[in-house]
Amino acid sequence: MKVIGLCGGSGSGKGAVSALFAELGIPSIDTDAVYHELTSCDTECLRALADAFGKEIITENGSLNRRVLADIVFNSERSEENRALLNEISHRHILAETRNRLSRLEESGARAAIVDAPLLFESGFDRECNLIIAVTADEEARLCRIMRRDGITRERALERVRTQICDSELSRRADFVIVNDGDLANLRERVENIAEKIFES
Repeated sequence: MKVIGLCGGSGSGKGAVSALFAELGIPSIDTDAVYHELTSCDTECLRALADAFGKEIITENGSLNRRVLADIVFNSERSEENRALLNEISHRHILAETRNRLSRLEESGARAAIVDAPLLFESGFDRECNLIIAVTADEEARLCRIMRRDGITRERALERVRTQICDSELSRRADFVIVNDGDLANLRERVENIAEKIFES
């Protein structure tokens, strides 16, 4: 089974790309969703995060309070150090679960599977992929999507974008690049062209 790494900055449109690949029979694993599952109840991952950042990051119902953690990670004097620690803890647990899910997909007969990972290179999972697709988009479009999706200010959205690998670097390191600057029909055509090339090879 071919493992396809899908990367791109926040607001680039990776979710839409994954959905289009799914229509073509290529399933995807959303590592953001994996992270949400791993922090929605009492798990080893959530306990490790609480040990690192304090019990206040856990809500009354026992799940992760993402706003509190984000404030600690992105808006403190030790933000860079905290971000590195968050990534070290979360990547370890996310990648272990992702590998389990890939194994199950391969056992079910899937010819290829996408791993939608915003921090594909930062986590090191790119080394486990057969090929990599980068999704890029204009910064202004990304900011609008992030603000609308997460309900945060433009300033906060910009801070998030600026902490990520830039589009030019992602494009340089990818096997295929999808520029998400058109409508859904254009995006679908680009996805179909790449899928055809993947199965041809």
